[in-house]
Amino acid sequence: MKNDTLEANGALTPAHQADAHHADDEFPTLYERKDQYAGEATDVIARRVRDILVTLGEDADREGLVKTPERVARAYQFLTHGYAMDPRAILESALFDEDYSEMILVKDIEVYSLCEHHMLPFFGKAHVAYIPNGKIVGLSKIPRVVDVFARRLQVQERLTLQIRDAIQDVLKPLGVAVVIEAQHLCMMMRGAEKQNSWTTTSAMSGEFMRESTRAEFMRLIRPRA
Repeated sequence: MKNDTLEANGALTPAHQADAHHADDEFPTLYERKDQYAGEATDVIARRVRDILVTLGEDADREGLVKTPERVARAYQFLTHGYAMDPRAILESALFDEDYSEMILVKDIEVYSLCEHHMLPFFGKAHVAYIPNGKIVGLSKIPRVVDVFARRLQVQERLTLQIRDAIQDVLKPLGVAVVIEAQHLCMMMRGAEKQNSWTTTSAMSGEFMRESTRAEFMRLIRPRA
């Protein structure tokens, strides 16, 4: 037995499916997470991963590895999805006129990225501040911009500069400050094997080039007692 909305199996009727799609078009969900993968890219990467497993001496057909090439292919597409994202569009989607000229700081932003030299993860925290010049941006857009650049093959030094420059270019603030503190698996689990090392990078512009403003920023990002 059917009602106005559902088929007997609980699915939407064709008419209501059309209505639902129309509603989605009218009210899109910004930044809705969708794990979508390019079929051709998945196939190509998976074949290469299988070749690597075999070259390393593994049995790529055993139970634990038979699906590993596809999993790795999908994982790398997710970990590098920042290439398909536009930081300018993200920032411009939430710009507001506001007469506020003090420092705005978003600290302890989780960062997960891949070192471009060994394709091993580095991870840590980013601290991002700016001093508005007539415009502010929605707070959530700052971590999103961090993710845009982090979800690429990176070096920490360039990542720090890219975040600063994106905010500077779009907001035209009086200054931007970015500090990233991260641990790199490429020198923790291989190479130098220094498990307790941290790397800190910084990039400043405008007012943050002044010693007093920089000192205030550095004081604010200290770990809470």
